[in-house]
This record gives sequence, C-alpha cells and structure tokens, in this order.
Amino acid sequence: MADQHPAARWLRDAFPIDGEVLKEFSSEPIPNHLKRWWYALGGTPLYLFIVLAATGISLTFYYRPSPDVAYESVSRITNELRFGWFIRSVHHWAANLMVLAVLLHILRVFFTRAYRKPRELNWMFGVAILITLFTFGFSGYSLVYEQLSYWATVVGANIAEATPIVGPYMARFLRGGADISSNTLTRMFVIHIGVLPTAVVGLLGLHLLQIRLHGVAIPDGEHEADRGKTFPFFPNHLMTELVLGLALTILLTVLALIAPASLGDPANPNVTPEHIKPEWYFFPMFRWLKLTSFEVGVLGAMAFVGVFLFWPFIDRLLERLFPGKGVAMWIGVVGVLTLIVFTVWEAFV
Repeated sequence: MADQHPAARWLRDAFPIDGEVLKEFSSEPIPNHLKRWWYALGGTPLYLFIVLAATGISLTFYYRPSPDVAYESVSRITNELRFGWFIRSVHHWAANLMVLAVLLHILRVFFTRAYRKPRELNWMFGVAILITLFTFGFSGYSLVYEQLSYWATVVGANIAEATPIVGPYMARFLRGGADISSNTLTRMFVIHIGVLPTAVVGLLGLHLLQIRLHGVAIPDGEHEADRGKTFPFFPNHLMTELVLGLALTILLTVLALIAPASLGDPANPNVTPEHIKPEWYFFPMFRWLKLTSFEVGVLGAMAFVGVFLFWPFIDRLLERLFPGKGVAMWIGVVGVLTLIVFTVWEAFV
C-alpha cells in the first residue's frame, strides 16, 4: 500500500470498507427463475422512480404553487423553456409506467402466491407503495391547475370527505380549509414533492429489506431441474436490469415525442366541465362511483383496498376452508377481469 496514490489512501481511510465484503455482496446468488424478465419487474419501478425524481426536481425550479401563476408556470415550462415540454412529458409518462410496472409486479406476486408466509408483510409494503403512487398521480395532476385537474381535485376531496369517521378531517386537511382555495394547491405541492417521496423511499427500503431477510420466493411452478440453481448478481442480473432500464429509456423518449403531455384550459371554479376524466388508473374507481351511490361507492372501494392489503391472511383462511380448490386464484381472476372491464368501459364511454 506504500506506493498507493495519496488520494486513493485518503479515500480508503475515509471509507474503510472491506473489498471482500463488496465482492461477496455483488456476487450474491440469484434464483434461476429471475432470468425471465417478467420475474425481474421489481427493479423497473426503482428505475422509473429515479427518472421521476430527476425530472421532478427540474420542473420544481420553474413551477410556482400559487393559483394565480401555477397554470402560467406550467405553460411556460411547456411552451417556452428549452426542452421543458420534453422533461414534463418524460415525467408524465414515467409516472404512468411506474404505476403500470407496480401493478404488473403485484399481479405476478399474486398469481405466483409469493405473498405467503413469511412474506405477508412485504406484500403489504407493496400494496402501500401502489396506494402511494396513486396519491402521487392525484397530487401531481392537481398541480397543473388546468380546468380538468382542478375539478378532479374537487371530486377527490369530496371522495375523501365521504370516508366514514375521518372523512371530514381528511377533506379539510387536503383543501386547507372548508373549500378549495390557494391553500389546497400549496398542500398538494408539499404532499407531492415532500411527503410522498419520503413515504416511497421508506416503503421501498422496507420492501428491499424484507427481500434481503427472506430471500426471493421460488414459484411453485418452477421446474425441478431449475430448483436450487442460481447465478451471480454481478454481472448477470445487473445486466438484465440495465437492459430493462435502456428499453424503458427508449420507450419514455418515444412516448414523450409522439404523445407529449398536454395542457388544457386554465382552471375556472365557476365553470364545471361537461366531462371529467381522471388518469387511467383511476378509471375503475370512477366507473364504480357512477354505478353506485357516492357513499356506497366509497365504502366499496375502502373494502376492496382492505381485502387487497390483507390478502395473504385471507388466502390462508380460504385455503383452510377450501383446501386444494384454488378459490383464491379464481377470486383473483374475477377481480382482475372486473378491473379491466371497468377500465375499458370508462375509457370508451
């Protein structure tokens, strides 16, 4: 070590990390089934979250969270700033793809029953991440302060208010008072750039910690010949994630170019639009509310979220009551088909 450069010696002293530990960590054995891309979807949301953070910080430099100038600042970003439209469009599409990636990841975990003991808590962390992403989308959409986003915020606050017991307090907190006002936009901004990123980072950390503690679940359908086989994290699995990241970068660029984020008319509290459409991942909820009364719709949605969150324990009960019948699987198939039908129905009506 005597002939080592002074800067290298200083860095080694400042970060006294054992090289063997890093080597062991980077060569951690990965189960063989993760060679298939649909089992490697867990890293996709992390990459998209990094894209969202980078583009979101860039947008924050120019966005102004005040009802008087919010729309104008978004318009300036979109129409005047160099590549502003592109950064906003990448942010928009990364948010949509992240929701889609988490949904697909959760569906894969559901249908391979990777949530079973001792991984129940990790399933709950995953569902909490998905709910946080929905809140991300709702708060981010409201910041544009165009006509549709303003009235979507009004509907969202009304849905919160219909929640039993805590509803009025939730609605007042979101609005920053009894009605939609300048406080509403400020609160949505703080929630979007402060509260929710902190929550996602914390939940992702807990999610990854659970994976480190319990390992990756092996699917029941895994071939016997592949059971027990592994491959190293570096470079094999890392290359898989990098290829997925490159493909996502290309996809985000193409989507931003052919379908850039739009900008409607400025918010007008005195004029209600004829048709209010939320983002696509809210379509099932929106259609459900149209099919029921407001109170029943909210209670039904809360019941669905509760069942979804505690599904590992419900699955265990169903298996005890109906052993070997596959009841949980059929419930999942019906649930997914219902969500798809509601989404398509709302999209085309």
